[in-house]
Amino acid sequence: MSLILAVYGKGGIGKSTTSANLSAALALKGSRVLQIGCDPKHDSTFPLTGHLQDTVIDVLDKVDFHMEDVEVADVIKKGFAGVDTLESGGPPAGSGCGGYVVGETVKLLQEFGLYDKYDVILFDVLGDVVCGGFSAPLNYADYGLIIACNDFDSIFAANRLCLAIQQKSARYKVKLAGIIANRVDSEFGGTALLEEFADQVGTQVIAEVPYHDFIRRSRLLGKTLFEMDGPDKALCVEPFEMLAERLLATPTSAVPNPLGDREIFDAIGGWK
Repeated sequence: MSLILAVYGKGGIGKSTTSANLSAALALKGSRVLQIGCDPKHDSTFPLTGHLQDTVIDVLDKVDFHMEDVEVADVIKKGFAGVDTLESGGPPAGSGCGGYVVGETVKLLQEFGLYDKYDVILFDVLGDVVCGGFSAPLNYADYGLIIACNDFDSIFAANRLCLAIQQKSARYKVKLAGIIANRVDSEFGGTALLEEFADQVGTQVIAEVPYHDFIRRSRLLGKTLFEMDGPDKALCVEPFEMLAERLLATPTSAVPNPLGDREIFDAIGGWK
């Protein structure tokens, strides 16, 4: 069976860039990896392929939504380091439910028998939305991963995501493997708030990705960090290599104990 990871976090926090580089790191360590973008913007896999690929919705539209006419090769494309990529897509803005599309994509993977084909399947899930279809990957995941920055808004979203994982764990096997700290800058507190939050909810910060222009440029170029050249490459690549090793070695995980919404408001103000 595949190791299934579900990556969540506040919208705009850098999930797709982080997910793509983690997928690349896992593949470079010998794993067969499938990354699934679960956002109507369908740009999760852009750093792996260098282009915006057709989505499941695009492909279904071409066959009048007859799912039986869709083949694996129609929706999965090969990216950097042999990572297979898939974008669920979604309806035009304001015209339908993107969560429903994610749920249907999860079912399609079952029909194709893909859960047994890969060593790792990584779901990169839209924003901090955890309703309906957007929470469907948690039904299959071994581990949830939360990406957050050292600020109030992303920690508030992370706390809500902890609640979703806690609720799902009552019926499914999913646990929280930890928090990936993104855009870490020592001049602005490093990971102090995130560390305090992690301790409060019963998890840990498992990777620290620096705030660096090298990462921004890689995203603009449609490349993973591993394909880039420059003196800062090692600094930016190392967190992903270490995280990949950790996840492949059966990481420590737990069911989180989130704070209430009012509690998190009060608590963050008291953390220095």
